[in-house]
Amino acid sequence: MTSQASTLDVLTFNLNNPSRERAERQLAYLAARPEQVLVLTETVDSAGCAFLASQFGDAGYAVTFPRPERGERGAMIVSRLPTQQGPASVGYLPHRAVSVTVATDEGPLDITGLYVPSRDASEAKITRKRTFLERCRTGLPRGDAGLGLVLGDFNVLEPEHRPAYRFFQQFEYGFYEWLGEAGYRDAFRALHPDAAEYSWVGRTGDGYRYDHVHASASLAAELRSCSYVHEPRTGTDRLTDHSALTISLALHPARTLPVTDPTEAAELVPALF
Repeated sequence: MTSQASTLDVLTFNLNNPSRERAERQLAYLAARPEQVLVLTETVDSAGCAFLASQFGDAGYAVTFPRPERGERGAMIVSRLPTQQGPASVGYLPHRAVSVTVATDEGPLDITGLYVPSRDASEAKITRKRTFLERCRTGLPRGDAGLGLVLGDFNVLEPEHRPAYRFFQQFEYGFYEWLGEAGYRDAFRALHPDAAEYSWVGRTGDGYRYDHVHASASLAAELRSCSYVHEPRTGTDRLTDHSALTISLALHPARTLPVTDPTEAAELVPALF
């Protein structure tokens, strides 16, 4: 099936480890979104995430979902475009770095979804996050060659983030800086250099721009829009605790899949718990 889409659009959305009931509401929202590719973070090997994967898969979407081990979390990519295995290979906590490639009129586009570990002040959690980010430096494709997106919940802030928070360490800011050194560009900042928007807000009202999309250098001229979608976080439905982030590229998908509505049979799938 040849695509008639004038742009290629991607959404990253933190699922926040959904229950089966909340996953049903998330499914209805995500199925109605216009983006062809969905990068879903904070997945778990649970009834809620299994429900989303099976509903999209049964409807004909390409679903890439490495199941996290017990007690772990990861990422999932759901696509209305045919996908192949992408080039990213992060050997440490690999379920947190999911990579696919889709065909476009300008060549293959690599899409890597990241769910970077959060941490507290314990040495074990700091080491875990630091190790994952170090492995990303060697496992992610560089951004100065080819077409590529790296997006998701990075759990890091840009060094110039306002407000500044003392508890973030240099290795966390260093990963954001490394992406630039590797040829990627923060797509939101490229289009909104002075905007103060946050994708997660704590109980005290402090905002954090945790969710990011970084585009390879060759995509700079193809950026059409990049914006946060706050309704899933701020709306009365409270689908998740993060705002989503969408990007639109002036690329034409080579093919789309003949998908059906993934919500049609949702009521027929029994809840596991």
